[in-house]
Amino acid sequence: MPIFTPGRRWQPPYLPFKREPFNKRALASIEKAIKGPLFGCRMCGNCLLQETAFICPMECPKGERNGPCGGSTKEHCYVDETRPCIWYKIYDRSFRMGREDHLLEVLPPLDWDQVGTEQWSGVINRVKQIGTGKVIGGLLFKPADVRYKMWDDIFEPIREPDWWQGDNKYHAPNYAEPVSELERRLKAGEFVVTAEVAPPVSCKTDKMCKHIENIKPYVAAINFTDNPSATPRTASWACSKMALERGAEPVMQIAARDRTRVGLQSEVMGAYDLGIRNILCISGDSMKMAPSPRGRMDVIDIDSIQMLWILRRMRDEGKYMDGREIKTPPRYFLGAAASPFASEPKFQALREHKKINAGAQFFQTNLVYDIEHMEIWLNELAKRNILDKVFILIGITPLKSLRMAKFMNDEVPGVSIPDPLMKRMEAAEKAGNTQEEGVHIALELIERIKKYEGQGVNGLHIMAVGWEDIVPRIITEGGVLPKNFALPETAGEKVPA
Repeated sequence: MPIFTPGRRWQPPYLPFKREPFNKRALASIEKAIKGPLFGCRMCGNCLLQETAFICPMECPKGERNGPCGGSTKEHCYVDETRPCIWYKIYDRSFRMGREDHLLEVLPPLDWDQVGTEQWSGVINRVKQIGTGKVIGGLLFKPADVRYKMWDDIFEPIREPDWWQGDNKYHAPNYAEPVSELERRLKAGEFVVTAEVAPPVSCKTDKMCKHIENIKPYVAAINFTDNPSATPRTASWACSKMALERGAEPVMQIAARDRTRVGLQSEVMGAYDLGIRNILCISGDSMKMAPSPRGRMDVIDIDSIQMLWILRRMRDEGKYMDGREIKTPPRYFLGAAASPFASEPKFQALREHKKINAGAQFFQTNLVYDIEHMEIWLNELAKRNILDKVFILIGITPLKSLRMAKFMNDEVPGVSIPDPLMKRMEAAEKAGNTQEEGVHIALELIERIKKYEGQGVNGLHIMAVGWEDIVPRIITEGGVLPKNFALPETAGEKVPA
């Protein structure tokens, strides 16, 4: 195990994709020989140790370079339970050192032309640019604040190349008028409800289209998931297009797990041309959750925060990631997932803060069953002074069975169901009315969540998980119908649980 990184090396060090000159190969060998035992270095070519409390983030099995995924826990990594969550360790050490704000910097993806090569010559050249004497004097004989600034002056240009230009600042959208109906309603101060419809697992879309027709009068927008549980389904962009054809506003989800940087930029340009205006950026479930044979689990090309940064710059600066200008940039309302119950609330609040800085304009949270814990998370967001920079939709899922409740509580990363609710579902199982009890629990949660309107909560996101027929009933009985709601002519009687 490395000395400074509290987890064994996840994979061997990278090798370069091209033959390097002898002097660079020699320097790379020395760098690997020193940084390997100290940090478990994988020779990524873009070292981030200065920003991650000298714990190498490349030990994360998902390849997350900007913070933990939604399944982060104190106990272990959900991809490999024999290892600690390396990002939990990074956050914990950073907070203890008082350097947590360093974690807000949006860090770049790997430049695969540099992967496997040495980085020390770049550091040496940077020291020469500043002045060797000035650097030595600043690091050895100056107060701590001057030392930290000198350290950053050396490494910041190296870890933030010109093609990325990441920082730790908030970037407000450069447009004024809403680009989607969802954004318009949120900016108008409405308590907004969105819902999720599962894309089909085959080419038969009749059932999904029926759900779209049934749900659209009740919600501001409909989400279409992007291969949840790393299992293939109909593409989110295709479902979004079908929703548009039926007069519903879609939220297209994009999972980083299945995207390269080229594919991402191409896909959002195409989505804009199809009329899609809401995009939700997520990391995506690990391939660990997929059926066999499983795809690569070791690294993702870009994480969800990097996705937000790329898409925000495409929209607001009219630039591709490689710096080329976009003559007619796309326009969209950018969202991200939030996980109130993953890790510690203060860690998650910092993670959400970073997403907002990168470009997130709205959050749809993971499932919430514990209102007290949700309030703690909201308070941590308030301490960071970011509640006025993002719209938050709290995730609600009605429990259809005791088996579903146990699976959610035990197997789904970032989800926790309090014991009293589990006991209610167990009693309902014995009485034979688990579905009705699940609906009652959802309605009770909604009633409590509504009290946080104006205190950071802007609406709800209902994820019925294959029970889409229940959504109109929950919205109606929960008292969260949209303004000027008119009952559809085709609407039947109240949907039973």
